[in-house]
Amino acid sequence: MCLLILAHQVSSDYPLLVAANRDEFHARPTAASHFWPEYPELLAGKDLLQGGTWMGMTRSGRFAAVTNYRDPSHTPEAPRSRGELPLQYLTGSQTPEDFLSDIAAQAQDYAGFNLLVGGHDNLWHYTNSDTKGPQNLPPGIYGLSNATLDTPWPKVVLGKAKLLALLETGPISHRALADVVSSQQLADQNSLIAQGLDSTMESTLSPQFIVTDTYGTRSSTTLWFDAKAQASWLELSFNAQGVLREVQHKEMSLADR
Repeated sequence: MCLLILAHQVSSDYPLLVAANRDEFHARPTAASHFWPEYPELLAGKDLLQGGTWMGMTRSGRFAAVTNYRDPSHTPEAPRSRGELPLQYLTGSQTPEDFLSDIAAQAQDYAGFNLLVGGHDNLWHYTNSDTKGPQNLPPGIYGLSNATLDTPWPKVVLGKAKLLALLETGPISHRALADVVSSQQLADQNSLIAQGLDSTMESTLSPQFIVTDTYGTRSSTTLWFDAKAQASWLELSFNAQGVLREVQHKEMSLADR
């Protein structure tokens, strides 16, 4: 389970605002976000098992993120890792539309996914879980977990409401953005049932920030691109008890925006 809450072209001061949690098994080897030696323009964490990433950006202002589309009744093996999808976009030069058109043609090679790609002034979404094809997103506040974009899972609804309140009251800071996805409160059982999520496991995984011994929120990342072509990135990494263990903070100017 993962969670992304973002504002795209809502604020003239911050054309892109992102608050995101990466949820994963604690045993899966991971490198915290860094500039990759083989791709010096790329800032992202790295999945050391498959070599891909879940979210990243570049010095030129490209942004990408992926979440799994979870369907317990249909979980076939897939020949390719979903983590290569954001990596391909971030290390390439295609437009979001062209890139997603190419991915759509090979979507059957991957298990279910949601993919966001774009940057300072555009944002596109594509999922291989329906037949809509790549979508150019209009300005707005969006939420994405492990269903389709803006599926009203409780954690998504809560995050969108918190981000809207932050935009209305300010000020924008990494601390305030992290709070958008920080709740450890279990979702109300009736709201889970309304989304077809009626099980003990779904309740355990219903908070924005998940803490269990084997699986949970491994990192929280907050990011913004501002109107002055500056970017700010903060990644907080956590242990299995939800205790902060590492911080990565990067500030940069966006070149060739």
